[in-house]
Amino acid sequence: MGTPVLYDWLYLGFMGLLPLILHWFFIEWYSGKKSSSAFFQHITALLECTVAALITLLVNDPVGYLHIRSCGVEKLSDWYTMLYNPSPDYVNTVHCTQEAVYPLYTIVFIYYAFCLVLMMLLRPLLIKKIACGLGKSDRFKSIYAALYFLPILTVIQAVGGGLLYYAFPYIILVLSLITLAVYMSASEIETFKDLLVKKKRLVVLFSHWLVHAYGIISISRMDKLERDLPLLALVPGPTLFYLLTAKFTDPSRIRQEEGSGH
Repeated sequence: MGTPVLYDWLYLGFMGLLPLILHWFFIEWYSGKKSSSAFFQHITALLECTVAALITLLVNDPVGYLHIRSCGVEKLSDWYTMLYNPSPDYVNTVHCTQEAVYPLYTIVFIYYAFCLVLMMLLRPLLIKKIACGLGKSDRFKSIYAALYFLPILTVIQAVGGGLLYYAFPYIILVLSLITLAVYMSASEIETFKDLLVKKKRLVVLFSHWLVHAYGIISISRMDKLERDLPLLALVPGPTLFYLLTAKFTDPSRIRQEEGSGH
């Protein structure tokens, strides 16, 4: 048993960021544009997930330290040892399953459990104090959403943890590209000037760039820095491509050209 490699940590980071990103999404979705409580809820969600991650590391082997021991991953079947229980006499199955990828499989469940507990302890008190701009029925909708997506994430980890381990870098890149394109389209961002109008747009842009970089690092695994580090220069590429080509795909321009017979 040794220490997790960089790719293992990146996988755990991905699974740890999923609840936080979903928290932020539903907080923003249900808070409304005029609500001043969204910022404090975002900070609280970040605090909840950070504390949950620290506690999870502390309770895992070795207990009391912010690092873990890992058995390592060699192949996909290591994640599904319950499918390989032996049958010595070809009749009776010996149920002796062990976690071959310890603790990459179970540590995620522990983390989600702490996320749920901390959210139920902290968030309702905060919302009750500061969410005055929201109706009574809307105040706790972000919490209700978490009560749905946390069990869903748990089931996904239980069933598809091994698949996610190998696919998460590509999932990160694809989803971040789609969400960035949708956001820029919905916000009607077509020029560099449009990006600078609101600080929030820059925050969203830089957040996506960080996610892009995370995905690139996960795919390359940074085995050779002199080869892999230049790949990070591709991070702004999708944004530049969108801004340079947005004017050619503007629906109003296309309709105008069709109307003029061009």
